[in-house]
Amino acid sequence: MNLRVLRIDLKRSVAPWAGAAVLVVPLAFLGLLPGPWAGEGAPWTGQWTSMALWTRYPLFFLWPLAVGLGALQGLRDPRSKMSELLTSTPRPGWQRALAQAGPTALTLVAGFLLVVCVGAVRVFVGGASYGHLGWLPISLVGALALAAGALLGMGVARALPSVLTPPALAVAALVLTSLLRQNSDGALPAAAAPHALSLLSPAVAEVRESLLTLTASVHLGQTLWLLGMAATGLALLAAAAPRTRLLALAPVLAGTGAALLLLPSTPRDTYVVDRVAAQQVCEGPVCVTKAHEARLAELAGPGKEALRLLRGALGGRAPAAVHETTVPRASLGEAERSPGFLLVDFDDPAFGAARAAGGDSARERELTRVLVGQGMAPLCRPRTGSESGTLEETVAQGIGAAWVLGDLKPLAGTMHEARFQTELARPAWEKLTALPRAEQRGRMLALHTAALSCADRPLDALTGGGAR
Repeated sequence: MNLRVLRIDLKRSVAPWAGAAVLVVPLAFLGLLPGPWAGEGAPWTGQWTSMALWTRYPLFFLWPLAVGLGALQGLRDPRSKMSELLTSTPRPGWQRALAQAGPTALTLVAGFLLVVCVGAVRVFVGGASYGHLGWLPISLVGALALAAGALLGMGVARALPSVLTPPALAVAALVLTSLLRQNSDGALPAAAAPHALSLLSPAVAEVRESLLTLTASVHLGQTLWLLGMAATGLALLAAAAPRTRLLALAPVLAGTGAALLLLPSTPRDTYVVDRVAAQQVCEGPVCVTKAHEARLAELAGPGKEALRLLRGALGGRAPAAVHETTVPRASLGEAERSPGFLLVDFDDPAFGAARAAGGDSARERELTRVLVGQGMAPLCRPRTGSESGTLEETVAQGIGAAWVLGDLKPLAGTMHEARFQTELARPAWEKLTALPRAEQRGRMLALHTAALSCADRPLDALTGGGAR
């Protein structure tokens, strides 16, 4: 296809509108609407892998749109009543198919890759400390999905030339992506459909963990399925006889079979922790993942101070180092806890509030308070995403930090209002501080043990189990 033919086809096709829709809609979705893609956990402009996954997320409605627009383009020749004339020319059918399909497929790919480029620029400008190319296959498969969907729509519309074909195909594709859509309720995303079958969807689940990435078998399986789909679409566009159209279904059937053999059957084999991104980068006893290496400088001082204070409060039971947690966690599930390490979860809004506090000295004091509270009473139910932890756990952390630092104040940034924290904390604090110092220390050790064991009511350890 020369440039002159390409320009003509762009003018008389839906290609420009398709490319514009694929560019504008996801940018508006990710950039203007509130949602987890704009949160603290794994924002779409925070890290390279999460950016690539979030740009694949809108495909659950963009892919049906591409299929429908492709079908609309496939009706061009039947609507103009030129099918018989074109088939009578000596030009091979596959060349006519490429000439018709090329502009739409190219503009869809270009629009999607521009969205990825916008995300990549924002990640780069944001100073992501972990640069790598492992995110590229995620984005390339997404671009291939849009092109393959449009080609399939064109081919089906050519075989079934009806004004009802484009909307019917778009709705059918939307139903398919909805049925195969994965959710993030567990530690790893999963779907109601058989897992390997759900991976045929070009979309991915909500990104809750910035360290998770897709395995190579997922990329390969999805690529084979999409290439088979594209080949079937082109074959249907070029086919003239009913028998040829039946043979055109062979590529998509073969691609589906090969994909189902390659695609993982369990979420654990689909989403894995990026080992390089999860490597601990340390400054003394304070460590964060390589993906969050930029935060090490601000955490190192408060982390060392918190460890010193915890040694004085807990003695031999105090954690020996600060580590960022890397274990995927189920929604509403228990947080990772360790007696030997003070585990940091940057998704915890209490850390976000501490980082936003005043100047450098105020920020360090608030970070130290949050770290001491986490060390004294490790969270069982985390305060991340849509979860808020329990009020009692938050109050227990506040009292633990107050006992070490000497002043009782509510933790900022949590979903539990300061007045509710104070109402619950004040009686327990007064009862605790009325005891001799040695007994106070015994109660704090009991609180630490109860929190590590994920006790339902950690404040009972402070109050002796009495009413609060």
